[in-house]
Amino acid sequence: MTTTSEAALCSPVTSHAISEHAASTVAATLKSLADPLRLRMLSAIASDPRGESCVCDLAELADVSQPTVSHHLKVLKDAGVLVSERRGTWVWYSIDSAARPAITTLLESFAPAALAPPLDADIYHGLDDVDEALTHLAESLTSRYPQLSSDAVTGIVRESYAGLARTARITTHLVPLTERFARQRLSDLTRDRTEGVPQVLFVCVANAGRSQLAAALVNQAARGRVVARSAGSSPASAVHPTVRPLLQQIDGAAETEAFPKPLTDDAVRAADVVVTMGCGDVCPIIPGVRYEDWAVGDPALASAEGVAAIRDDIAQRVERLVAELV
Repeated sequence: MTTTSEAALCSPVTSHAISEHAASTVAATLKSLADPLRLRMLSAIASDPRGESCVCDLAELADVSQPTVSHHLKVLKDAGVLVSERRGTWVWYSIDSAARPAITTLLESFAPAALAPPLDADIYHGLDDVDEALTHLAESLTSRYPQLSSDAVTGIVRESYAGLARTARITTHLVPLTERFARQRLSDLTRDRTEGVPQVLFVCVANAGRSQLAAALVNQAARGRVVARSAGSSPASAVHPTVRPLLQQIDGAAETEAFPKPLTDDAVRAADVVVTMGCGDVCPIIPGVRYEDWAVGDPALASAEGVAAIRDDIAQRVERLVAELV
């Protein structure tokens, strides 16, 4: 005989499931993306600094006939992923505005997994117990920020470690990265926005490409007259491999110098300007903070040439921003 409590445990909570209509719609969209060439076309359009791509550009992605290219684009268009516009001889394709948030999240979420090398099980060796290291780090930082209580500093340090550990793929440098991230957060928390040089915060989804490039370019161009930082609404485990060489060219930083960081309210409060780059409405609105949105391409799955074009686009925007701020 089944008791009332057993029945409650076994009863399916069907109200939590996606509706049949929504499931059919999402399934049809995912089915339209289940082709390597279509995904490449989609990533090319998403990463194009112009926000759209000509069919003549997309035809160069693979050695297939024009009818085949047209077929794949039609599938994506019929699924509501793409919209098109004919201009003269050629047709231009862009991601439908309603689908852009989902497509951007999809590409950025899968890009690190697609590009990352296999993990070595030994990379976590020696990191089983970090309590002593974090305690020592908190004590050291407490002396640098006497205006904050030791409990507040300790909380920031441990929150910073936990935030980075959620997405870290290689954790051998996690404690040093925690120190840098916690120091940045403590500086943000104690910053007086009425004094000092202007501060800019760049925010994207993964903090693994666009926002990292923008911050590095600002710091290079401003030479200390503006401080630039970056963060992600859903940070990746590492900076995109195609972006790392560009960051090293800009400031010669080692690989551990640039790492994805989660977005915090304190970072937004400390900024004079917050620049969003395809992350939607995730940033809290703080009075007195200036907000801008830069519609730039996503380098997650772009080619080397595409990443270079995105960098140049960001560099032009950075030049104008720095000129305004200084």
